[in-house]
Amino acid sequence: MSDITKIDKNFAVQPVEIGVDTVFFNCLEEPFKVYGLMFPENEKDVFHRMPYEVAETVNDGVNTLNHHSAGGRVRFKTNSPYIIIRAKEPAIYRAPHFTLCGSAGFDLYKDADGETVFISSFMPPYDMKDGFEAKRETGITDETDITIHFPLYTRVKSLEIGIAVGSILKPAAEYKYDVPVVYYGSSITQGGCASRPGMAYQNIISRELSCDHINLGFSGSARGEDAIAEYIAGLNMSVFVYDYDHNAPNVEHLKNTHSRMFKIIREKQPELPIVMVSAPNGRPYPDQKLRRDIIKATYDEARANGDNNVWFIDGSEMMKFPGGNEGTVDNCHPTDLGFRRMADVIGATVKEILERK
Repeated sequence: MSDITKIDKNFAVQPVEIGVDTVFFNCLEEPFKVYGLMFPENEKDVFHRMPYEVAETVNDGVNTLNHHSAGGRVRFKTNSPYIIIRAKEPAIYRAPHFTLCGSAGFDLYKDADGETVFISSFMPPYDMKDGFEAKRETGITDETDITIHFPLYTRVKSLEIGIAVGSILKPAAEYKYDVPVVYYGSSITQGGCASRPGMAYQNIISRELSCDHINLGFSGSARGEDAIAEYIAGLNMSVFVYDYDHNAPNVEHLKNTHSRMFKIIREKQPELPIVMVSAPNGRPYPDQKLRRDIIKATYDEARANGDNNVWFIDGSEMMKFPGGNEGTVDNCHPTDLGFRRMADVIGATVKEILERK
């Protein structure tokens, strides 16, 4: 078979040319600010999403996937005409139904005319082994706030950012809502199978509402254990969104954990807005309907007890498309179309909550 990159140059990942006119910075240095992640603790460590000592008490999947950088962002202000990244990625996830750009790439956005707009993806070469370099033109001349989204399903050991020598480099503006929204759930919450990191629904909401967030999605491993509930209950957050029923081993497990998880968090944070979401499947099978009813029962019980800080979103209604599960890759994991719909529906509820504070 012919090499398509020789037929269509747009499919090729271009080599990076770095001249003496580029200066590099560690993303952990000022004025860069990293959101949604905990930092490597030593030279062998990677960015992670929750303390190791907590993750290892939850389950093996959470302990492993904690090292994936889903939800991570770095923000700064510059007028550099280009940005180069050098990323070290010691463990890269590849799957037949998930783009490498989504699992291991980075996304570049800029603030313009009151919104955050997509510039381009830092596209990883398919044959990369432990990281990559990539360069993107920014199209800016004035100082501009920049956001770079981290990969959804890959370990990131370090990220260096290169800009043109002599360019402005300052802190980006703070988020309008700086107390993070926390999301807990399954592979869908983690971001599978967005075509690129910026299309995970929480990242869309974050950009459009200017709100910080923490992604605690753990592929195949979100089971609502007491250990994760107690950890989340101790977080400083503006809103909590959870939708882990896809990962509950069975209906009985969900019944035994869903209301319990809510009560553990509610006991420690009596005024916290909590959004309960059922599995985002537009054509739910009977088991999923039972799961949806369990989640709705947690909500109904809370409301009956006078709790006005709870919301319920029916995932089957949220993800209805002409043609069935058209918003998914595999009747489960959303495409960008599905994530856009999730961002619209869940984002509307998050917006309502944040604006009333």
